[in-house]
Amino acid sequence: MEMDRLTQRLHPDYIKVSRISGCLTNLILMIGSAVYLLIALQKDWVFWPGWIALCIFVFTFVLFTWIVPVVEYERFKYEVFEEEVEIRSGLIWIRDVLIPMVKVQHVELESGPLMRRYGLAEVKVVTAASTHRIKGLKQAEAEQLKLQVGKLARVVEADE
Repeated sequence: MEMDRLTQRLHPDYIKVSRISGCLTNLILMIGSAVYLLIALQKDWVFWPGWIALCIFVFTFVLFTWIVPVVEYERFKYEVFEEEVEIRSGLIWIRDVLIPMVKVQHVELESGPLMRRYGLAEVKVVTAASTHRIKGLKQAEAEQLKLQVGKLARVVEADE
């Protein structure tokens, strides 16, 4: 059996950030459904659209607050090699992407308010075809990864 060559993982604090984000999003949607139900009560509208929306948002609240963050944390792995970056991700369908250094156009570092609160950042590896994200890294680790990929991408281009 082949040993997994991907060893780098997200920081465990990413689970907290993902849970808080999912919680906030779904709470806003549930409040919207509750407001609809209150207005429907006053205006004598039908209640079923509000109840259906509320049930869906309660389901997605549980899904995106408790289940998805843990599965995403468990399944996401990456590794930087001299000639490529490999990223494995996915919840149901596992996606394994190999990004050749010669295709890397630039590398970005991004951190929203919630991620900054926990000292986390996201590294974006940009090619002509798409942008590949490695999110949930500690700020210092993300900065180091950005510099490492940037340096390797330039070295490979200079050798050709």
